[in-house]
Amino acid sequence: MSSPATAFSSAHRLYVKSLYRRSLKNALDWTIRRDLWRAEAMQIRAEFEANRDIHDPRLLARVLEQAEARLAEFKHPDPVIAPTAPGGTKWERNLPPSTAPVYDHEAGGHH
Repeated sequence: MSSPATAFSSAHRLYVKSLYRRSLKNALDWTIRRDLWRAEAMQIRAEFEANRDIHDPRLLARVLEQAEARLAEFKHPDPVIAPTAPGGTKWERNLPPSTAPVYDHEAGGHH
């Protein structure tokens, strides 16, 4: 049986992972070159590591709220989207033909 602290830790861990990944993705939207982005990624990691041992729920909520606000503030206006991802330039391009039956207009008796 899991204690409430364990359940909170599990949900919290998933949320922090999501926030971390979104922060990295946003930094990559601003910096295309991976060698320059790597320095920014290490800085983001250091910020997350600095707040790793916070156990006070109120302080933790404030830190996460500030991180979300910073992420929203620096969100790229035209983010990089993979071409085949939804919203990308090749999304649903050249779809395979439909396998639905073809309607025969002449067989219906309407000429």
